[in-house]
Formats: sequence, structure tokens, C-alpha cells
Amino acid sequence: DLSEKGVGEAKGAGTLIKEEGLKFDVCYTSVLKRAIKTLNYALEESDQLYVPVVKSWRLNERMYGGLTGLDKKETVKKHGADQVQIWRRSFDVPPPPIEKDSEYYPGKEAKYADLKDEDIPVTECLKDTIARVMPFWEAEIAPALKAGKTVFVAAHGNSIRAILKYIEDIPDDTITGLEVPTGTPLVYGLTADLKPIPSDLAVAPLKFGRYLGDAEKIKAAAEAVKNQTKVDGPEDAAKRRRVEA
Repeated sequence: DLSEKGVGEAKGAGTLIKEEGLKFDVCYTSVLKRAIKTLNYALEESDQLYVPVVKSWRLNERMYGGLTGLDKKETVKKHGADQVQIWRRSFDVPPPPIEKDSEYYPGKEAKYADLKDEDIPVTECLKDTIARVMPFWEAEIAPALKAGKTVFVAAHGNSIRAILKYIEDIPDDTITGLEVPTGTPLVYGLTADLKPIPSDLAVAPLKFGRYLGDAEKIKAAAEAVKNQTKVDGPEDAAKRRRVEA
């Protein structure tokens, strides 16, 4: 669910959208609560709650398999800091799959009732997430853009990475290090054949997309996301305890 901070970020994104004068024809989001709420808060703040919304599991966050439900300390204790970091940041190495008898197995949820069993992800690396997201881009988002519509995609760090990799043609070894700051609108201009238009305001490694908002706040938000994925080993934790003491 969205934290209090997340609600504030979503409302702030809506304010930036309104100030930019962006008007949407259709919105896309995942079937996960935090993305849906983020979209709703942003639309409310920008006076666009009337815009139609399409929800799809294909825009969900990456499925972390057997790591789902574990906090960082539990995960590191069980698998080791180095291995966990590989799973989190590798392009093509997925974590162990989630067991179907796990309380976190998505197949137990009503929102996935219409999916075939083989379509329900049990683990994913970023490469897998991209393979899941792109059919939705091709079938839903791209046709809307080609029809001249202005679209709003409210999703998650890794499903957004999938779209950015395609639009910007970002290499595999670069996309894994791209931080997607939460609650920060990223705007693209596209030609009629969906080629991205370069922006002088793009921040590397991006060349075409521009973030809305204060540059320092955007940088801090990206750094915060980066820190969320840092994994401490026993020595790091001991050092931190000494510093905190």
C-alpha cells in the first residue's frame, strides 16, 4: 500500500502535471494497490479523475519469487549479501521461484483469477519483467500513442524500466543501474512513428525523457531509491552499528 510519504509524492506529482498543463486521454496502471492509488491521487490533484484508466497485471512490479515477504535482514541471513545483491541488480538472474503453497503466491488472489496458471510469474529478473511488459506496450499503449493520444503510465520501478529501455534503447548493463525516482513525472515527446524527441533537460543515461520538478529533489529521490536496494553484509551492518553508537 502507499505510505504517507507515497501519498504526498503522488499528490506532488499531480501538482507538477497540472502546472505543466498536461492533459491525458487515457491512463495505464498495474493491478497493484500502490500504483492504482498513486495514479488516482495524481489525477485528482491535476483535476483529471474523469480520464479513463486501463489496469493490467503486465504493468506490475517485478516478481521477486521466493524473496517476496522477506525483509532485507531475513533475506541476507538466508542467502548471503552478495547473492541477494546479484538477484536484485542482475539483468538476467532471477531469485528462486515462490512456492505455490506460499501465502504470497499471486495465484491465490482474485485479481489474477482470469490468468492461466502458466502466465502467473513465480519469479522474475529484469529481463523477464521486460518480456512481460512489452506485449502490453505493443497491444495497448503504442496504438493509443499512434492515434495521437496523450497517455499517462503509473507503474513501478522495474516495469517503468522496461518501457524506458525500449523507448531510449538503453543497453542491458546500463538499465539495471537506472534509478527511477518515485512520485516524479517523466515526460516524453514522440514523433508520429513513436520515435522519441531529444530533450535538453534529459538526465543521463536518459536522452529523451525529462523529469518535472526541482532538479535537486529529483536527484535526492533517485538516491533514495538506490539506497532501498543496497544490501548490507555482516561487516557493513557492524560498521553501521558502530557509527550509530
